[in-house]
Amino acid sequence: MTRDEIKLEIIKVFKDQFEIENPGLDEDLREIYEFDSIDAIELLREIEVLLRSELTRAEKKKAMDIRTINQILDYVEWLSLRRAKTKGSVNSRKP
Repeated sequence: MTRDEIKLEIIKVFKDQFEIENPGLDEDLREIYEFDSIDAIELLREIEVLLRSELTRAEKKKAMDIRTINQILDYVEWLSLRRAKTKGSVNSRKP
């Protein structure tokens, strides 16, 4: 998944789930949109759906300092790469 594809999906989630249209990529979601911890939990669930993979406790913990859309995009890219590497190493072990 490219960063642009991730961005389109995340912006769609913000519109559909949180009724936030066209958020600035570097705006503080908590300050400007009153994005709270319940919203963050819902967003993490949407990220799991997007990645088709459950997040680990450590991955969820890493998300706690995220404040902007750009940081969310960085996070989802990191998760996506992490899963691709894990999947690649599992597949490379098969006979």
